[in-house]
Amino acid sequence: MASAHPSVKQEPVEAVDLESRIIELCQQIPKGVTDAAIQNDMPQFTPQQRVMAINRLLSTGQIDLLKSSTGLVYKLKDPSATSKIKGSDNQEKLVYQIIEEQGNKGIWIRDIRFKSNLLLTQVNKILKNLESKKLIKAVKSVAASKKKVYMLYNVEPDRSVTGGAWYSDQDFESEFVEVLNQQCFKFLEQKASKAKETKTDPIAQRNSSYGSSADVWKFISELGISKVQLSVEDIETILETLICDGKVERSIVASAGDAGQTKLYRAVAPLIQPTGLMRMPCGVCPVFDQCYEGGSISPSTCLYMKEWLEY
Repeated sequence: MASAHPSVKQEPVEAVDLESRIIELCQQIPKGVTDAAIQNDMPQFTPQQRVMAINRLLSTGQIDLLKSSTGLVYKLKDPSATSKIKGSDNQEKLVYQIIEEQGNKGIWIRDIRFKSNLLLTQVNKILKNLESKKLIKAVKSVAASKKKVYMLYNVEPDRSVTGGAWYSDQDFESEFVEVLNQQCFKFLEQKASKAKETKTDPIAQRNSSYGSSADVWKFISELGISKVQLSVEDIETILETLICDGKVERSIVASAGDAGQTKLYRAVAPLIQPTGLMRMPCGVCPVFDQCYEGGSISPSTCLYMKEWLEY
């Protein structure tokens, strides 16, 4: 008499163990597992068994096959990423994962082509589909104005891509930087003047003339001269330019407790005024010895010399 219960196809124990071991190997090596690594780790299985196990893992969406600099590798698929691109084909999933791996720095279309091994027309079509679904976005990079990098839609681009607070629509805000430069120096000058008015001993005056980058940041924030939110690191960048100009000096002191170190700044006056040669571009030019008429660096084509003469 036939059994009333339907028969369920059981996978061989060896096949299940092999798949579990491949998944464990992918977890141990998140950058990707090669065929050679699988073979070395599981020499007891035949090539046919390994191929069947890998195909089952690929078809069930547990691992991905990607191209790297060392060849084809298998990576464990992220379950959250799978839910986001549900309904997409394998090529779209592959491109999405490649973009996701680059984080907030993005990736050029050329690199996407190389990693996915797809044609340019295919990549362009996939990128348009992913953009229309608001899964990815294209961001113009300050490093190359005519090129775009792709990153996930909800990712905030890195400062190296957007240029941070000093760039607006890929244009360097030189006037904004100059205003910040002047105001930061003004704050430190005022602090130094107040320190002199105390009429204490010279060492005490010198110590009280210092201000931290956080103090300067608070002063700039209260002025309200910036349309973008500036960080303490942004202000430290401006202060570094003042140090290079010889207007400010920096001192690093140990903070209280386990807070690490604190950077302190104070305005300084030069002992003697710089000579005329040092005030012109040639006086501080790092490639002065390579400059000659008719060369790639020459006085007639020097932008700095032109701006200095027009000033």
